[in-house]
Amino acid sequence: MSKYNVLVVDDEAEIRDAIEIYLKNENIKVFKAENGLQALEVLNNEDLHLIIMDIMMPQMDGIKATFAIRESQNIPIIMLSAKSEDTDKILGLNVGADDYVTKPFNPMELVARVKSQLRRYTHLGTYVASEDEIHVRGLVLNTTSKTVFVDDEEVRLTPTEYKILELLMKNKGRVFSIEEIYELVWKEPYMNAENTVAVHVRRIREKIEINPKEPKYLKVVWGIGYKIEK
Repeated sequence: MSKYNVLVVDDEAEIRDAIEIYLKNENIKVFKAENGLQALEVLNNEDLHLIIMDIMMPQMDGIKATFAIRESQNIPIIMLSAKSEDTDKILGLNVGADDYVTKPFNPMELVARVKSQLRRYTHLGTYVASEDEIHVRGLVLNTTSKTVFVDDEEVRLTPTEYKILELLMKNKGRVFSIEEIYELVWKEPYMNAENTVAVHVRRIREKIEINPKEPKYLKVVWGIGYKIEK
């Protein structure tokens, strides 16, 4: 299940389709529009997280569309244009664009810029996460799709690992003893299952932490249990 929705606005179908291929590889759902008017229509009907906007388009160009969007929304907008002159770049940024990419572009550079803007918008910006998402900095757990992302990359957890992480993330900052974790997750009385819980916690750390030996999210409180750092 996709975590982010991105709208690609360009009057050239080949460019829209090429960008879609690269974004889909990053588990990003793509919506497409041929001009600014269509872009505004999609924006009104879909929950979008970012827009890639070409400047030169018929009916409504990217500058006018961006200006219209900025009247009510703070969604990230990356301008896309064949023009490399500074005046076009400055104009785009002045009306509210967050970034600017010149055609022809390196697809992987565009993807990197998209992911950077999404990260800033969803973790540091004004985006309000849906009620089924729990955020702890770069760690995101979706209670509906049962998915976990770390810095925009999906992490595959077993059902038991997911239940442990969900329990801790729903109670950020609270320390759970090994006995509490076992009885809440396994739904049975605790019977010397310390090693069972420890093994699962270690596997979760290996998947969500950059350095499991120096965990950023899942912390041990010696002699007590585990917690997710706020």
